[in-house]
Amino acid sequence: MGTWSAEPVGNDAAADFVAELDGQKRWTVVKAAFMDAARAGRMLDGDVAATAIAAAEVVAHGLGRPSQTDAYTEGIKRFVNRARRPSRRLADRAVRAVELAARPDGELAELWAETGTTEWQEALARLVAHLERK
Repeated sequence: MGTWSAEPVGNDAAADFVAELDGQKRWTVVKAAFMDAARAGRMLDGDVAATAIAAAEVVAHGLGRPSQTDAYTEGIKRFVNRARRPSRRLADRAVRAVELAARPDGELAELWAETGTTEWQEALARLVAHLERK
């Protein structure tokens, strides 16, 4: 997996997901990412986890509380301008997806643990905090 940062949209799978938002007007793609993560359960691979985290960042942007704002999130901004504001229920699903993706026994968490840094956990905690604010 090509990773350039610990941010929610900081790897190839996340960037590919953001590209899928081009032309979309509904939250269907985001909901599908959360469903894929939920279906995978304990067998959540790194790309599915990264996509779920990126989808959660899309919801945070939709709520007006992004945790990452840079060139990699430009596609998210365009999508959010076309879509309706996400529901509280979707924000709750985003939090659950991040929690699933961050499970210590998951592939992505194991890869980040090998780095010996806490950047990734800090970025996810920031994202969850942005999603949970009322």
